[in-house]
Amino acid sequence: MRSLFVGTVVLAFTAGAPVAWAASDTGPTVAEELLDIVRAAGIIDDAKYEELRERAQQEHKQRVEEAVREAVAVAEAAKPVPTSSEPEPAPTDWTATWNNGFKVERNDGAFKLSFGGRVQNDWALIDESNELEESIGGEGNGTEFRRAYLFFEGTVYDRLILKSQFDLASTGSGTVTFRDVYMGLKDLGPIGTAWVGHKKEPFSLEELTSDKYLTFLERGLPNVFAPSRNTGLMAANTAFDEKLLWGFGIFHDANGDGFGFDDNSAWNVTGRVAATPFYADDGARVVHLGVGFSHEFRGGDFAQSYQQRPESHLAAKFLDTEDIPTDDINLLGVEFATVMGPASFQAEYMHSWVEGRHSPDTDFWGAYAQASFFLTGEHRNYTLDQRTFGRVKPGKNFNPQRGDWGAWEIAARFSYLDLEDQVAEGGKMWDVTAALNWYLYPNARVMLNYIHSHVADRVVVGTPLLQGVDGDADILQARFQFDF
Repeated sequence: MRSLFVGTVVLAFTAGAPVAWAASDTGPTVAEELLDIVRAAGIIDDAKYEELRERAQQEHKQRVEEAVREAVAVAEAAKPVPTSSEPEPAPTDWTATWNNGFKVERNDGAFKLSFGGRVQNDWALIDESNELEESIGGEGNGTEFRRAYLFFEGTVYDRLILKSQFDLASTGSGTVTFRDVYMGLKDLGPIGTAWVGHKKEPFSLEELTSDKYLTFLERGLPNVFAPSRNTGLMAANTAFDEKLLWGFGIFHDANGDGFGFDDNSAWNVTGRVAATPFYADDGARVVHLGVGFSHEFRGGDFAQSYQQRPESHLAAKFLDTEDIPTDDINLLGVEFATVMGPASFQAEYMHSWVEGRHSPDTDFWGAYAQASFFLTGEHRNYTLDQRTFGRVKPGKNFNPQRGDWGAWEIAARFSYLDLEDQVAEGGKMWDVTAALNWYLYPNARVMLNYIHSHVADRVVVGTPLLQGVDGDADILQARFQFDF
């Protein structure tokens, strides 16, 4: 009989716990009263009483928490789904961004446009030896806007490439001149990409590298041989798993405005092959090899001349071959460059063979070698699409309040040019250049160059007995540059 009583009490206690304990804060609950009766009857002792009471409280608490969670889940599921006030962008919508320049792109990628420009303000102090100053001139100091470009470029309808670039500074002439003005088509199978218009011929690593990204203010002395920009038709593509880039074009010799119409048949056939046998760490380690060749068809009464300044645009032209009656010209360029983290090395050799008309053939040559090192740990940016060098991005942009001073680079270069052979007495020149570059931001930098230039055997028409001129020049120059 006693067992039946105990079982009844326990069953009543367990079944009634969820309800009984819910009212515990208003007085004794049913479960408490049942436990009190059982303890008073001596069926359980005090220890058992406390154990059963604590278990009932825990089970009640768990059931309440589960009930609350279920109620919250039901309430959340019953909430109306909010609708966005802004619809999803359509594929034909446009997005404008800034990425070191202004860019506008349609969401489906079929139209990608950018526009901007660059400004380069140069200052120079030039000191020449007496012999050089008296025979050639050019000593002094001053400033110029080396370049002031505006451009618009992009890709439309997935394949059509457009670019128009103009120089507002035009080396002090006060006129606007062409730079890159062309159209093209990409994804043409084995042809790759084809262009027609006014652009650089595929020749020379340093010439094809934009002046925005050069290590020094001016290109090396052998650059006098590079054809640079002319008007023509060109194609380029990659091969061997993109380890090699080739470019080939036919160009008509044109002036700065893209005009080239005469009876001299001045045509150039130019090609370049550039290979990257080693490329690692997103371009932090690179080996570059390249070779370029150009055959320039000349005829009629065409005359070739080569003139070159020291590596400062504000200096005078220290070398000059004068006019050489010419039939054809062959140009060869050999390139080498390597980047190993913050250190880099670059060199080129160029040669020009001029076939004389009613005069001996002449050949001229030049070479340069340069090295640079980033004191702040950055590296030169090698671009695989062009096999040239591109924009340097500081690890930390200039912000003196945080102790950030941008990127700093030191560099040195030796370059040599020989424009003396046969009837040509243009002279010889070598330059030693030291550089310090401060990259405040990816699109703003300050450059400082010191150049020591030596000229030998330059014959200047009009001087007594056509004696060769020997002399030296020391040049200190700076550039303040930004692009957008």
